[in-house]
This record gives sequence, C-alpha cells and structure tokens, in this order.
Amino acid sequence: MKFLPSQLMYLLQDRRARRNIRLLSRFVIILVGVISLYSVLFHFFMQMEGQDHSWATGVYWTLTVMSTLGFGDITFHSDIGRLFSILVLISGIVFLLVMLPFTFIQFFYAPWLEAQTQSRAMQKLPEEVDDHVIIVGFEPVATSFIARLVKYGRAYVLLLPDVNQALALRDQGYKALAGDPDDPETYRRLKIDKACMVLALTDDMKNTNVAFTVRELSKTIPIVVNSENDESVDILRLAGATQVFQFRKLLGEFLARRILGPGLQSAVIARFEKLVVVEAPAMRTHLVGKTIMDCGIRQKTGLNVVGLWERGIFNIPSPQSLIQSETVLVLVGSMEQVMAYEDYVGKQSGSPDAVLILGGGRVGQAAAAILKSRGIRYCIVEKNSKVAGTKNNVVIGNAAELEVLEEAGIRKAPSVFITTHSDDMNIYLTLYCRKLRSDIQIISRATLDRNIGILHTAGADLVMSYAALASNTLFNLLSPGKVQMLTEGLNIFRTFSQKKIWGKSLIQSEIRKHTGCSVIAMVQGESMDINPDPMKIIEKGTELILMGTAEAESAFMRRYPEK
Repeated sequence: MKFLPSQLMYLLQDRRARRNIRLLSRFVIILVGVISLYSVLFHFFMQMEGQDHSWATGVYWTLTVMSTLGFGDITFHSDIGRLFSILVLISGIVFLLVMLPFTFIQFFYAPWLEAQTQSRAMQKLPEEVDDHVIIVGFEPVATSFIARLVKYGRAYVLLLPDVNQALALRDQGYKALAGDPDDPETYRRLKIDKACMVLALTDDMKNTNVAFTVRELSKTIPIVVNSENDESVDILRLAGATQVFQFRKLLGEFLARRILGPGLQSAVIARFEKLVVVEAPAMRTHLVGKTIMDCGIRQKTGLNVVGLWERGIFNIPSPQSLIQSETVLVLVGSMEQVMAYEDYVGKQSGSPDAVLILGGGRVGQAAAAILKSRGIRYCIVEKNSKVAGTKNNVVIGNAAELEVLEEAGIRKAPSVFITTHSDDMNIYLTLYCRKLRSDIQIISRATLDRNIGILHTAGADLVMSYAALASNTLFNLLSPGKVQMLTEGLNIFRTFSQKKIWGKSLIQSEIRKHTGCSVIAMVQGESMDINPDPMKIIEKGTELILMGTAEAESAFMRRYPEK
C-alpha cells in the first residue's frame, strides 16, 4: 500500500497513461449506456407479452444474459423477445467477454503494472547520501568497482536507461536508478552537487554525451570515462572529462611488462612516494629451488620479500619458504634497491625466438607495442584478418589449431600472451599451451575476476583481470595516498600507530603474525624509513605503511581500529 500514492501520481502525470484512462472511461460509459438501453427494451418487450417487472429486474436480466450466465428464471415466450435475447447475448459476448478484458488490460492493468515498476525504481537518492560515486553503465568493470566501494563503505549509485535492468539489479542488491544519461534532471535527482565522482562506462559516443551533460551542471566534479578508441580521447577531454582511460590498452601494457626478456626482470606495480613495490618472476633465475633465507635478497639488495604469488595465491613468506619456477616475488624497497636486485639476479639475454600473442585486438596490439619498444620479437595469432592487418609478424588462423600455433612458433617461443576477450577461450588456450610446452611462460588476460584462479589452475604463470585492473585504477583515484590497490586483491594502505603498540619494536608488535600485513615503511614527520629494522621502536605519531591482502587489511583494522 505504501507504493499506491506514487503509482497514482504516475498514472495522473504520464501523458500516455492519462490518454489510456480517457479511452477506458469512454468504453465504460458506452458499456453502461448499452446495459441501460437493453434494460429499457427489456421492459418494453415484457409488457408486449403481458409481463411486468421492476427496473432492478431489467438490469439483472441484462447482466445475466450479456455475461452468458443465463439463470433461466426470467425468459421471453415470443419470437421477438427471443430474438432480443439473442441480440443481448451476442452483444454481451462482444462487450463483456472480448472487448472489456482487452480494454481493461490494455488501458488500465498494463499501465498500472508500469506504474508499479516505476514506483519500485528508485527515482532519487535519499537526502542523507553524499560524497557518492555516480556510475553510468553496467559491465564487469562496474561490478568489480562496486565491490571495492562497498568494502570500504563508499556510497554509489548506478544510472541505467532501462527501468527493467535497474529493477533487476536492485533485486540483486545494487543501488540502481533508471533515467536518461543525457538528461540534466537525471543528475539533479542523483544529487550531482554532492557527488565525488562520475564514472562513464558506456561506448565513446554516449560517454561524450554524459561528460558534456555533467560538465554543464558542475564545473568541478571529476568525470572519469573509459575510451575504446584512440581517436575518442581528445574528444572526451573536450567534452569535459577529467580523466580518460583506455583500460584495454592499459591491460595489454601491464601484461607485456611481465614478460621475461631483455631489460628489467621486475615490474613496478606501485609507487608510494620513495617506496616502490615490484613483482619479480623467479622463472629462469638462480633463485629457483632456494629458500628465502638461502637467497639472501635483503642482505644483498636491501629489498624486503613481503609476499609470494603461487599460481594466483598470495602467501606470506617465511625464511623457509621455497622459491619455485612459477613463484612471483613481491618486493618492497627503493628504486636503487630494485636496480641492485636486477644486478643480483642478472639480466637475461633476449631470446632470438618470437613471443606469441594469441589475439590481435586492442589488448594484444597494446602488448605488441610494449614488446616492440623493448626490442623483443613477437608474432600475433589472429583469426580475423581485418583486425590483424597486413603486418609480417602476424599469422592468420585459429589459435586453437595446432598447425596455426606451430606456424607461429609455439615450439620455441619463450613466452605466450593469451589476450582474447573470451575467458572461456583463454582458459582453453592456456591449458592447450601448457600441455604443448611445460617450460613456456604463459601470461593470460581475464575479463572477470572469478576466472583468475581457473586460469592459474589451467597453467598460467601470470594472470591479470581486466575488471580488477580498471577497478583498482579507479579506486586509487578516490583515495590518493590512503589506500592503493595492487594486483589481484593486494593492497597498500597507511594508518597511524595505535596506543597498544606504542613503545614496542616491530617484531614485538607481531603485526604480521596477528593480521597478515607487512610493515613496509614507517613515517615520522618528513622522514620515511623503507623496510624498517625489525627492532625499530614504534613511537606515538608514527605512521605505518602496510601491505597485505584485502582480508589482511580488514584483520588489521579490526585489531587496531582508528580512533
């Protein structure tokens, strides 16, 4: 019943609904007129037969005959009376059994259901909502981004043009509103004046319209958009976008930097002032088969090993942790220490054989550009000749066929990128390539976060999710310097030390033991101590920079809540 006023308001305000009500009213008036006419004629024909009935009886007889009930308690005996009964019966079939249900459904029931739908769709945000993110469009990036917003208690609202889609998402627990993305009134209902960001995740043309519309309403709000084409970047900025990302291109570049080849063997995944976090694959280095203690990375380079990726699973290292071929080390330190690590493990010489890139779309082309800049040979396998172009280092064919892979050089390739837009295909190709070559480095793309583990199980050495990369990038814009999300759920965050650990050394605080987080730096005033000594005392006012998984961060916040 609480929706009844809003439904009535919709029926009274909508032009089409008002027209339908007028048409239904006309039909009801005509039907009442026909019933009244038949009731009068009933008395006329009954008097011809010498029968006398009340006016209520006339209406009663008309309704029973028109509705085909025909109780038979009142009947005509003359032919003309029976012909009149037939006329009333046929009229009743047409009016009551055919036209009335159709008219009622078409002009009242269907609009009423639509009014119910409209009343269920959130029409505007509650007054108490502010500092929220407005997300235009719904796709895997939005799903992953919303999960991070919810985890950190940030408000958001999804804007969708389709009412049914908005309702379906609301039933799934999302905060969705239906409205036209190019209508300024829509953004007023979304409290654009109190929002902290507008994120557009539709196509380039619609994103341009969204940016232009929002910028007319607010000159200061950050507008972040995703662009699929290089040509659209400048246009989107002209329309008012603050940040224009090409997430597929970023993904290709991100994957390409993970390759084993000439140049740096580690990839910088985050910077926190002077602090850098790098990932370094152990494959094809002298570290394989040794424990963390035996490697002596901290003693020889100054870097701290804060984590180990084992086929997509993040583990807290211990001195006895064994480094295997598929292990990826997460190292923390300064850039000078990273260069010392490169000298320690030794820079690998480039392979004369080409790296394979399975999939020549935007991600594959971006990866190829990075490889070319590093002087690494590559070969793209692409099924669509229009996408692949006419380059010499392209093999046209289906990557699922052995002959095509052998032509591209799968037997000698040092690494293979799997970059198709289908996770199902990527899983298939990962498993296939691993069976063909047990020693090859496989770097795969995932569209959905949930398929990361499956790709690792299939044999991928490194996996990056398109949705995770994009959502991490977006979330870092919301909280610069406070929380920085890295790959696959690994976070860096900073917080002031709490009273219960003041006066204790790092090793006495047992932060890693109780929470799983590693203290990678301590800040006192303007001084940052990177990879502090375990015996260093935590003083009042000391700011800690920590790294850990999302679960470890939650455990830390529960144990050391901020006052």
